[in-house]
Amino acid sequence: MSSATGTGLVNGNVSFWFDALGGRPTPRPPLPGDISADICIVGGGLTGLWTAYYLKKSDPSLDIAIVEREFTGFGASGRNGGWASGLIAGSRERFAKLYGTESVRSQQRLMNEAVDEFVAVARTEGIEADIIKGGTIRIASSAPQARRLRAGVEDDHHWGVLDSRILERDELRERINIPDTALAAYTPHCARIQPARYVRGLGDVVESLGVRIYESTTATRIEPHLAHTDRGVVRAPVILRATEGYTASLAGQRRTLLPMNSSMIVTEPLPKQVWDQIGWSRGETLGDKCYSHMYGQRTADDRIAIGGRGIPYRYASATDRDGATQQATIRSLTGILHRRFPVTRDHRLTHAWCGVLGVPRDWCSSAAYDPRTGLGHAGGYVGQGVTTTNLAGRTLRDLVLGHDTELTRLPWVGHTTRRWEFEPLRWLGVRSMYLAYGWADHHELTSGRQSRLAELADLITRRP
Repeated sequence: MSSATGTGLVNGNVSFWFDALGGRPTPRPPLPGDISADICIVGGGLTGLWTAYYLKKSDPSLDIAIVEREFTGFGASGRNGGWASGLIAGSRERFAKLYGTESVRSQQRLMNEAVDEFVAVARTEGIEADIIKGGTIRIASSAPQARRLRAGVEDDHHWGVLDSRILERDELRERINIPDTALAAYTPHCARIQPARYVRGLGDVVESLGVRIYESTTATRIEPHLAHTDRGVVRAPVILRATEGYTASLAGQRRTLLPMNSSMIVTEPLPKQVWDQIGWSRGETLGDKCYSHMYGQRTADDRIAIGGRGIPYRYASATDRDGATQQATIRSLTGILHRRFPVTRDHRLTHAWCGVLGVPRDWCSSAAYDPRTGLGHAGGYVGQGVTTTNLAGRTLRDLVLGHDTELTRLPWVGHTTRRWEFEPLRWLGVRSMYLAYGWADHHELTSGRQSRLAELADLITRRP
Protein backbone atom coordinates (compact mmCIF):
# COMPACT_ATOMS: atom_id res chain seq x y z
CA MET A 1 0.00 0.00 0.00
CA SER A 2 1.27 3.47 -0.83
CA SER A 3 0.04 6.90 0.13
CA ALA A 4 0.26 10.26 -1.59
CA THR A 5 0.02 13.84 -0.40
CA GLY A 6 -2.01 16.51 -2.07
CA THR A 7 1.06 17.38 -4.15
CA GLY A 8 1.19 13.85 -5.54
CA LEU A 9 4.18 12.71 -3.50
CA VAL A 10 4.21 8.93 -3.13
CA ASN A 11 5.03 8.01 0.47
CA GLY A 12 5.99 4.37 0.78
CA ASN A 13 5.30 1.73 -1.85
CA VAL A 14 8.55 0.16 -0.56
CA SER A 15 10.84 2.69 -2.27
CA PHE A 16 11.26 4.96 -5.26
CA TRP A 17 13.78 2.45 -6.57
CA PHE A 18 11.08 -0.23 -6.88
CA ASP A 19 8.47 2.27 -8.07
CA ALA A 20 10.82 3.18 -10.92
CA LEU A 21 10.70 -0.49 -11.97
CA GLY A 22 6.91 -0.59 -11.98
CA GLY A 23 6.23 -1.12 -8.27
CA ARG A 24 6.24 -4.26 -6.15
CA PRO A 25 7.25 -7.30 -8.22
CA THR A 26 5.04 -10.37 -8.39
CA PRO A 27 6.36 -12.61 -5.61
CA ARG A 28 7.83 -15.99 -6.38
CA PRO A 29 5.83 -18.95 -5.03
CA PRO A 30 5.98 -19.56 -1.27
CA LEU A 31 7.44 -22.57 0.48
CA PRO A 32 5.17 -25.50 -0.51
CA GLY A 33 5.45 -27.20 2.91
CA ASP A 34 8.20 -29.08 4.71
CA ILE A 35 11.32 -29.49 2.58
CA SER A 36 14.96 -30.50 2.91
CA ALA A 37 18.07 -28.81 1.51
CA ASP A 38 21.82 -28.77 1.99
CA ILE A 39 21.76 -25.11 3.02
CA CYS A 40 18.85 -22.88 4.06
CA ILE A 41 19.30 -19.11 4.00
CA VAL A 42 16.75 -17.03 5.88
CA GLY A 43 16.42 -13.62 4.24
CA GLY A 44 16.28 -12.70 0.57
CA GLY A 45 18.25 -9.47 0.62
CA LEU A 46 21.77 -8.92 -0.66
CA THR A 47 23.43 -10.90 2.16
CA GLY A 48 21.38 -13.99 1.45
CA LEU A 49 21.68 -13.66 -2.32
CA TRP A 50 25.45 -13.08 -2.31
CA THR A 51 25.96 -16.04 0.02
CA ALA A 52 23.91 -18.30 -2.23
CA TYR A 53 25.70 -16.96 -5.32
CA TYR A 54 29.21 -17.67 -4.07
CA LEU A 55 28.33 -21.04 -2.54
CA LYS A 56 26.69 -22.19 -5.75
CA LYS A 57 29.58 -20.91 -7.86
CA SER A 58 32.02 -22.82 -5.64
CA ASP A 59 29.97 -26.03 -5.53
CA PRO A 60 27.15 -26.26 -8.11
CA SER A 61 25.95 -29.52 -6.54
CA LEU A 62 24.76 -27.77 -3.38
CA ASP A 63 21.00 -27.70 -2.88
CA ILE A 64 20.32 -24.20 -1.49
CA ALA A 65 16.94 -22.80 -0.44
CA ILE A 66 16.23 -19.16 0.44
CA VAL A 67 13.12 -18.20 2.41
CA GLU A 68 11.96 -14.57 2.29
CA ARG A 69 8.99 -12.97 4.06
CA GLU A 70 8.10 -10.59 1.21
CA PHE A 71 10.16 -10.58 -1.98
CA THR A 72 13.89 -10.38 -2.71
CA GLY A 73 15.13 -6.90 -1.89
CA PHE A 74 12.07 -5.84 0.12
CA GLY A 75 14.22 -4.64 3.03
CA ALA A 76 17.24 -2.37 3.10
CA SER A 77 18.68 -3.99 -0.03
CA GLY A 78 16.00 -2.32 -2.13
CA ARG A 79 15.58 0.90 -0.15
CA ASN A 80 19.10 2.19 0.55
CA GLY A 81 20.86 5.28 -0.75
CA GLY A 82 22.55 3.44 -3.61
CA TRP A 83 26.10 3.54 -2.20
CA ALA A 84 28.31 0.51 -2.79
CA SER A 85 31.10 1.97 -0.67
CA GLY A 86 34.32 0.72 0.89
CA LEU A 87 33.45 1.94 4.38
CA ILE A 88 33.84 -0.69 7.09
CA ALA A 89 30.57 -1.46 8.85
CA GLY A 90 31.68 -0.63 12.36
CA SER A 91 34.47 1.10 14.23
CA ARG A 92 37.95 0.42 12.91
CA GLU A 93 39.39 1.54 16.23
CA ARG A 94 37.15 -0.79 18.20
CA PHE A 95 37.98 -3.75 15.98
CA ALA A 96 41.68 -2.93 16.26
CA LYS A 97 41.62 -2.87 20.07
CA LEU A 98 40.15 -6.37 20.04
CA TYR A 99 41.89 -7.99 17.08
CA GLY A 100 44.90 -5.90 16.09
CA THR A 101 45.67 -3.07 13.70
CA GLU A 102 46.90 -5.16 10.79
CA SER A 103 43.75 -7.28 10.67
CA VAL A 104 41.65 -4.13 10.38
CA ARG A 105 43.87 -2.83 7.59
CA SER A 106 43.27 -6.14 5.82
CA GLN A 107 39.51 -5.77 6.20
CA GLN A 108 39.65 -2.20 4.94
CA ARG A 109 41.65 -3.27 1.87
CA LEU A 110 39.20 -6.10 1.16
CA MET A 111 36.25 -3.74 1.56
CA ASN A 112 37.75 -1.41 -1.05
CA GLU A 113 38.32 -4.40 -3.34
CA ALA A 114 34.73 -5.51 -2.72
CA VAL A 115 33.49 -2.33 -4.40
CA ASP A 116 35.23 -3.48 -7.57
CA GLU A 117 33.87 -7.01 -7.09
CA PHE A 118 30.37 -5.57 -6.77
CA VAL A 119 30.81 -3.77 -10.09
CA ALA A 120 32.54 -6.70 -11.81
CA VAL A 121 29.83 -9.25 -10.96
CA ALA A 122 27.19 -6.94 -12.40
CA ARG A 123 29.17 -6.71 -15.61
CA THR A 124 29.84 -10.45 -15.79
CA GLU A 125 26.27 -11.49 -14.98
CA GLY A 126 24.53 -8.83 -17.06
CA ILE A 127 22.98 -6.94 -14.12
CA GLU A 128 22.03 -3.46 -15.33
CA ALA A 129 21.81 -1.20 -12.28
CA ASP A 130 22.90 2.31 -13.39
CA ILE A 131 26.37 1.69 -11.92
CA ILE A 132 29.04 4.38 -11.93
CA LYS A 133 32.14 4.11 -9.76
CA GLY A 134 32.46 7.82 -9.08
CA GLY A 135 33.65 7.73 -5.48
CA THR A 136 32.25 9.69 -2.53
CA ILE A 137 32.45 13.37 -1.65
CA ARG A 138 31.92 14.38 1.97
CA ILE A 139 31.29 17.98 2.85
CA ALA A 140 31.61 20.12 5.97
CA SER A 141 29.55 23.25 6.64
CA SER A 142 31.14 24.54 9.84
CA ALA A 143 34.55 24.72 11.48
CA PRO A 144 33.86 21.73 13.79
CA GLN A 145 32.67 19.65 10.84
CA ALA A 146 35.79 20.65 8.88
CA ARG A 147 37.98 19.46 11.75
CA ARG A 148 36.16 16.11 11.76
CA LEU A 149 36.55 15.88 8.01
CA ARG A 150 40.32 16.44 8.14
CA ALA A 151 40.60 13.96 10.99
CA GLY A 152 38.65 11.45 8.93
CA VAL A 153 41.08 11.73 6.02
CA GLU A 154 44.03 11.30 8.38
CA ASP A 155 42.28 8.28 9.87
CA ASP A 156 41.77 6.80 6.39
CA HIS A 157 45.49 7.15 5.73
CA HIS A 158 46.28 5.38 9.01
CA TRP A 159 44.14 2.41 7.90
CA GLY A 160 45.71 2.26 4.45
CA VAL A 161 43.26 4.28 2.37
CA LEU A 162 45.96 6.54 1.00
CA ASP A 163 43.87 7.87 -1.89
CA SER A 164 41.40 9.54 0.49
CA ARG A 165 42.11 13.28 0.26
CA ILE A 166 40.92 16.80 0.93
CA LEU A 167 39.39 18.50 -2.10
CA GLU A 168 40.57 21.98 -2.90
CA ARG A 169 37.76 24.51 -3.19
CA ASP A 170 38.12 24.87 -6.97
CA GLU A 171 38.01 21.12 -7.52
CA LEU A 172 34.91 20.76 -5.37
CA ARG A 173 33.18 23.57 -7.26
CA GLU A 174 34.14 21.88 -10.52
CA ARG A 175 32.57 18.60 -9.32
CA ILE A 176 29.53 19.79 -7.32
CA ASN A 177 28.43 23.33 -6.52
CA ILE A 178 27.18 23.30 -2.90
CA PRO A 179 27.01 26.88 -1.58
CA ASP A 180 27.28 26.25 2.17
CA THR A 181 30.38 24.05 2.02
CA ALA A 182 33.45 25.03 4.06
CA LEU A 183 35.57 21.99 3.16
CA ALA A 184 35.24 18.68 1.31
CA ALA A 185 37.02 15.33 1.04
CA TYR A 186 37.00 12.59 -1.57
CA THR A 187 37.55 8.84 -1.74
CA PRO A 188 37.31 6.82 -4.97
CA HIS A 189 36.03 3.70 -3.20
CA CYS A 190 32.32 3.94 -3.90
CA ALA A 191 29.96 3.12 -6.76
CA ARG A 192 26.53 4.61 -7.34
CA ILE A 193 23.85 2.00 -8.01
CA GLN A 194 20.10 1.70 -8.44
CA PRO A 195 19.50 -0.67 -5.50
CA ALA A 196 16.27 -2.32 -6.65
CA ARG A 197 17.70 -3.03 -10.09
CA TYR A 198 20.77 -4.62 -8.53
CA VAL A 199 19.02 -6.83 -5.99
CA ARG A 200 16.37 -7.98 -8.46
CA GLY A 201 19.05 -8.75 -11.03
CA LEU A 202 21.13 -10.68 -8.51
CA GLY A 203 18.04 -12.62 -7.44
CA ASP A 204 17.42 -13.66 -11.04
CA VAL A 205 21.05 -14.72 -11.44
CA VAL A 206 20.98 -16.78 -8.24
CA GLU A 207 17.76 -18.49 -9.30
CA SER A 208 19.25 -19.28 -12.71
CA LEU A 209 22.10 -21.10 -10.90
CA GLY A 210 19.56 -23.49 -9.39
CA VAL A 211 18.94 -21.89 -6.00
CA ARG A 212 15.35 -22.26 -4.81
CA ILE A 213 13.88 -18.92 -3.68
CA TYR A 214 10.63 -19.06 -1.70
CA GLU A 215 8.96 -15.70 -1.19
CA SER A 216 5.90 -14.71 0.90
CA THR A 217 7.29 -17.10 3.52
CA THR A 218 7.82 -15.82 7.07
CA ALA A 219 10.56 -17.45 9.12
CA THR A 220 9.58 -17.51 12.78
CA ARG A 221 12.37 -19.44 14.49
CA ILE A 222 15.84 -20.80 13.69
CA GLU A 223 17.54 -23.69 15.47
CA PRO A 224 20.25 -26.19 14.53
CA HIS A 225 19.32 -27.85 11.23
CA LEU A 226 15.78 -26.36 11.24
CA ALA A 227 14.20 -23.14 9.96
CA HIS A 228 10.58 -22.84 11.05
CA THR A 229 8.24 -20.76 8.85
CA ASP A 230 4.53 -20.09 8.52
CA ARG A 231 4.54 -22.36 5.44
CA GLY A 232 6.47 -25.31 6.77
CA VAL A 233 9.86 -26.37 8.09
CA VAL A 234 13.13 -26.37 6.14
CA ARG A 235 15.53 -29.08 7.28
CA ALA A 236 19.17 -28.50 6.38
CA PRO A 237 22.58 -29.23 7.89
CA VAL A 238 23.39 -25.51 7.49
CA ILE A 239 21.02 -22.67 8.46
CA LEU A 240 22.24 -19.12 7.76
CA ARG A 241 20.53 -16.00 9.11
CA ALA A 242 20.61 -13.03 6.74
CA THR A 243 17.79 -10.91 8.17
CA GLU A 244 19.68 -7.70 9.15
CA GLY A 245 17.17 -5.07 10.38
CA TYR A 246 14.36 -7.64 10.60
CA THR A 247 16.23 -9.99 12.92
CA ALA A 248 14.08 -8.94 15.90
CA SER A 249 11.09 -10.71 14.33
CA LEU A 250 12.70 -14.13 14.93
CA ALA A 251 12.02 -15.94 18.19
CA GLY A 252 14.74 -15.22 20.75
CA GLN A 253 16.35 -12.47 18.65
CA ARG A 254 14.44 -9.39 19.85
CA ARG A 255 17.53 -7.74 21.38
CA THR A 256 20.22 -9.01 18.96
CA LEU A 257 20.10 -6.17 16.42
CA LEU A 258 18.30 -2.88 16.84
CA PRO A 259 16.28 -1.92 13.71
CA MET A 260 17.36 1.65 13.02
CA ASN A 261 15.16 3.65 10.65
CA SER A 262 16.52 5.69 7.79
CA SER A 263 14.43 7.74 5.34
CA MET A 264 14.81 9.17 1.85
CA ILE A 265 13.20 11.63 -0.54
CA VAL A 266 13.74 12.10 -4.27
CA THR A 267 13.00 15.00 -6.60
CA GLU A 268 11.39 14.96 -9.97
CA PRO A 269 13.89 14.77 -12.87
CA LEU A 270 15.65 18.14 -12.88
CA PRO A 271 16.13 20.12 -16.11
CA LYS A 272 19.45 20.82 -17.77
CA GLN A 273 19.64 24.41 -16.53
CA VAL A 274 19.53 23.16 -12.93
CA TRP A 275 22.31 20.68 -13.55
CA ASP A 276 24.33 23.38 -15.31
CA GLN A 277 24.35 25.19 -11.95
CA ILE A 278 24.91 22.14 -9.73
CA GLY A 279 27.30 20.07 -11.84
CA TRP A 280 27.53 16.61 -10.25
CA SER A 281 28.21 14.87 -13.56
CA ARG A 282 30.70 12.17 -12.46
CA GLY A 283 28.44 9.88 -10.47
CA GLU A 284 29.84 10.70 -7.03
CA THR A 285 27.79 9.85 -3.98
CA LEU A 286 27.47 12.66 -1.44
CA GLY A 287 27.65 12.71 2.35
CA ASP A 288 28.31 15.23 5.10
CA LYS A 289 29.89 15.48 8.54
CA CYS A 290 26.74 16.35 10.47
CA TYR A 291 26.17 14.04 13.43
CA SER A 292 22.73 13.16 12.08
CA HIS A 293 24.29 12.32 8.70
CA MET A 294 23.00 13.06 5.19
CA TYR A 295 23.62 10.85 2.16
CA GLY A 296 22.64 11.31 -1.47
CA GLN A 297 23.17 10.65 -5.14
CA ARG A 298 22.30 12.02 -8.56
CA THR A 299 20.19 9.30 -10.14
CA ALA A 300 20.54 8.01 -13.67
CA ASP A 301 17.35 9.89 -14.66
CA ASP A 302 18.65 13.20 -13.25
CA ARG A 303 16.92 13.36 -9.88
CA ILE A 304 18.50 14.09 -6.50
CA ALA A 305 17.91 11.42 -3.87
CA ILE A 306 18.67 12.52 -0.29
CA GLY A 307 18.52 10.46 2.88
CA GLY A 308 18.88 10.82 6.63
CA ARG A 309 17.73 9.30 9.91
CA GLY A 310 14.28 10.83 10.53
CA ILE A 311 12.54 8.99 13.40
CA PRO A 312 15.43 6.67 14.25
CA TYR A 313 13.73 3.89 16.20
CA ARG A 314 10.24 2.49 16.80
CA TYR A 315 9.38 1.20 20.25
CA ALA A 316 9.99 -2.53 20.90
CA SER A 317 12.01 -2.93 17.68
CA ALA A 318 8.96 -2.48 15.47
CA THR A 319 9.47 -2.02 11.73
CA ASP A 320 7.44 -0.39 8.97
CA ARG A 321 5.43 -2.54 6.59
CA ASP A 322 5.62 -0.66 3.33
CA GLY A 323 8.18 2.11 3.65
CA ALA A 324 5.92 5.06 4.51
CA THR A 325 7.76 7.69 6.53
CA GLN A 326 6.64 10.55 8.76
CA GLN A 327 5.69 13.99 7.39
CA ALA A 328 8.09 15.63 9.85
CA THR A 329 10.92 13.55 8.38
CA ILE A 330 9.94 14.55 4.85
CA ARG A 331 10.01 18.22 5.88
CA SER A 332 13.41 17.79 7.55
CA LEU A 333 14.96 16.09 4.52
CA THR A 334 13.43 18.69 2.21
CA GLY A 335 15.10 21.38 4.31
CA ILE A 336 18.46 19.64 3.90
CA LEU A 337 17.93 19.35 0.14
CA HIS A 338 17.07 23.04 -0.21
CA ARG A 339 19.95 24.17 1.99
CA ARG A 340 22.47 22.13 0.04
CA PHE A 341 20.94 22.88 -3.36
CA PRO A 342 18.85 26.10 -3.25
CA VAL A 343 18.16 25.83 -6.97
CA THR A 344 15.88 22.83 -6.27
CA ARG A 345 13.33 24.89 -4.29
CA ASP A 346 11.11 25.33 -7.34
CA HIS A 347 11.04 21.62 -8.13
CA ARG A 348 8.75 19.08 -6.53
CA LEU A 349 9.46 15.86 -4.71
CA THR A 350 7.94 12.69 -6.14
CA HIS A 351 8.69 10.01 -3.52
CA ALA A 352 9.53 9.49 0.14
CA TRP A 353 10.21 6.19 1.88
CA CYS A 354 12.02 4.58 4.79
CA GLY A 355 13.65 1.30 5.77
CA VAL A 356 15.58 -0.31 8.59
CA LEU A 357 19.22 -1.22 9.09
CA GLY A 358 20.60 -3.54 11.76
CA VAL A 359 22.64 -2.11 14.65
CA PRO A 360 24.50 -4.32 17.16
CA ARG A 361 25.04 -3.04 20.70
CA ASP A 362 28.66 -2.11 19.99
CA TRP A 363 27.90 -0.78 16.47
CA CYS A 364 30.23 -3.33 14.84
CA SER A 365 29.14 -5.85 12.21
CA SER A 366 29.86 -9.57 12.32
CA ALA A 367 29.94 -12.74 10.23
CA ALA A 368 30.02 -16.14 11.90
CA TYR A 369 29.45 -19.85 11.40
CA ASP A 370 29.51 -22.69 13.93
CA PRO A 371 30.15 -26.06 12.25
CA ARG A 372 28.97 -27.89 15.39
CA THR A 373 25.43 -26.51 15.12
CA GLY A 374 25.35 -25.60 11.44
CA LEU A 375 24.17 -22.10 12.36
CA GLY A 376 25.66 -18.97 10.84
CA HIS A 377 24.85 -15.33 10.22
CA ALA A 378 26.09 -12.02 8.87
CA GLY A 379 24.76 -8.56 9.59
CA GLY A 380 24.75 -5.56 11.86
CA TYR A 381 25.89 -3.33 9.03
CA VAL A 382 25.04 0.01 10.76
CA GLY A 383 24.13 1.66 7.47
CA GLN A 384 27.21 0.52 5.52
CA GLY A 385 25.75 -2.70 4.24
CA VAL A 386 25.59 -2.61 0.46
CA THR A 387 29.20 -3.58 -0.23
CA THR A 388 29.57 -5.36 3.10
CA THR A 389 26.96 -7.89 1.97
CA ASN A 390 29.32 -8.95 -0.81
CA LEU A 391 32.17 -9.47 1.64
CA ALA A 392 29.73 -11.34 3.89
CA GLY A 393 28.65 -13.67 1.12
CA ARG A 394 32.20 -14.66 0.27
CA THR A 395 33.14 -14.95 3.95
CA LEU A 396 30.17 -17.20 4.78
CA ARG A 397 31.00 -19.32 1.72
CA ASP A 398 34.50 -19.98 3.02
CA LEU A 399 33.31 -20.59 6.58
CA VAL A 400 30.60 -23.05 5.51
CA LEU A 401 32.90 -24.91 3.13
CA GLY A 402 35.62 -25.09 5.79
CA HIS A 403 38.20 -23.09 3.86
CA ASP A 404 40.91 -21.27 5.82
CA THR A 405 41.34 -18.02 3.87
CA GLU A 406 42.17 -14.38 4.44
CA LEU A 407 38.43 -13.76 4.56
CA THR A 408 37.85 -16.17 7.44
CA ARG A 409 40.59 -14.48 9.49
CA LEU A 410 39.16 -10.95 9.31
CA PRO A 411 38.37 -9.20 12.61
CA TRP A 412 34.60 -9.25 12.15
CA VAL A 413 34.51 -13.04 11.78
CA GLY A 414 33.12 -14.51 14.98
CA HIS A 415 32.86 -11.07 16.59
CA THR A 416 30.28 -10.98 19.39
CA THR A 417 28.75 -8.27 21.53
CA ARG A 418 26.21 -8.09 24.31
CA ARG A 419 22.52 -7.72 23.54
CA TRP A 420 20.54 -4.50 23.61
CA GLU A 421 18.78 -3.43 26.80
CA PHE A 422 15.16 -4.24 27.56
CA GLU A 423 12.51 -1.65 26.78
CA PRO A 424 11.98 1.15 27.53
CA LEU A 425 15.73 1.62 28.01
CA ARG A 426 16.74 1.06 24.39
CA TRP A 427 13.96 3.34 23.11
CA LEU A 428 14.96 6.07 25.55
CA GLY A 429 18.65 5.65 24.72
CA VAL A 430 18.30 5.80 20.95
CA ARG A 431 15.79 8.62 20.97
CA SER A 432 17.95 10.64 23.35
CA MET A 433 21.02 10.00 21.20
CA TYR A 434 19.43 11.39 18.05
CA LEU A 435 17.86 14.34 19.85
CA ALA A 436 21.35 15.18 21.11
CA TYR A 437 22.76 14.83 17.59
CA GLY A 438 20.09 17.18 16.23
CA TRP A 439 20.82 19.78 18.89
CA ALA A 440 24.57 19.40 18.32
CA ASP A 441 24.20 19.96 14.57
CA HIS A 442 22.07 23.06 15.13
CA HIS A 443 24.56 24.45 17.67
CA GLU A 444 27.55 23.91 15.37
CA LEU A 445 25.87 25.43 12.32
CA THR A 446 24.62 28.51 14.19
CA SER A 447 27.57 29.15 16.49
CA GLY A 448 30.48 27.65 14.57
CA ARG A 449 31.67 25.99 17.78
CA GLN A 450 32.09 22.34 18.73
CA SER A 451 29.20 20.76 20.62
CA ARG A 452 29.80 18.37 23.51
CA LEU A 453 26.27 16.95 23.34
CA ALA A 454 27.14 14.55 20.53
CA GLU A 455 30.20 13.28 22.38
CA LEU A 456 28.03 12.59 25.43
CA ALA A 457 25.51 10.74 23.28
CA ASP A 458 28.28 8.61 21.75
CA LEU A 459 29.60 7.79 25.20
CA ILE A 460 26.18 6.68 26.48
CA THR A 461 25.27 4.58 23.43
CA ARG A 462 28.80 3.38 22.57
CA ARG A 463 28.36 4.58 19.01
CA PRO A 464 31.80 4.95 17.36
